[in-house]
Amino acid sequence: MAEENLVIYECADRVATISLNRPEKLNAVSDEVVAQLADALRRFDLDPEAEIAILTGKGRAFSSGADVHQRQLRSRQEFEKLGGPQGWGTNSADLFTRSTNWKPVIAAVHGYVLGLALGLTLECDLIVAAAGTRFQLTETSRGLGASRYWALFHYRNAAAFGDEIALTGRFFTAEEGMAAGIFNRVAPAGQHLEVARELALQVAKNPPLSVRSTVRTRRWYMERLVKEANFIAQPFRLYLTEDFKEAATAFTEKRPPCGFKGR
Repeated sequence: MAEENLVIYECADRVATISLNRPEKLNAVSDEVVAQLADALRRFDLDPEAEIAILTGKGRAFSSGADVHQRQLRSRQEFEKLGGPQGWGTNSADLFTRSTNWKPVIAAVHGYVLGLALGLTLECDLIVAAAGTRFQLTETSRGLGASRYWALFHYRNAAAFGDEIALTGRFFTAEEGMAAGIFNRVAPAGQHLEVARELALQVAKNPPLSVRSTVRTRRWYMERLVKEANFIAQPFRLYLTEDFKEAATAFTEKRPPCGFKGR
């Protein structure tokens, strides 16, 4: 049986386009999606015809975040073996720090950008969001904590705004994110790819090695900050708590959580 194309790679005019392709599930990120995205980013990194990439999503949304049914309803034994909700070798937090050539990636997002997808967006080197796009840090309400996202917000100098989103987990808009300095462009609705491509072509006019040295520097400092945040939060092992299990179960059963116990 042929492998489903959950991520599509295309390249034209030295700009690669990497598209999440699970539109019927709002591009929910499963272990298989992470594995194929890693392959696509590796292909881009080694592609002599590509100097910059645009990461986007097919259908109505960039991504609804982690595939809760697969990644957050594992047994306690599985969580203990894996060290978290991610499958073995499919940690999305590693995707942008395993490069060889350090080419830039622009996120071009629309619709909904939730949880894990917000992390992917913030890790990209530049961000274009369509007007009306809604973002949410779902890890806060799900019981997984927002340490990694707090670090990414502060890396982008989101300051008090980043603190608020990390602690409340509320929805925020593309326009709010732009005002907080998180995003580079807010595109008219439906034109996020066009605006991202214009930005990509501006970057691609420069000497490639000049650009890549900046990308490598940026990602080095980003990775260092995120690793420190993860190291601090890791002892809590939030993915093993009763509160996390209740929040994930309530989400899949489409009901409010029955109350959190702090354990």
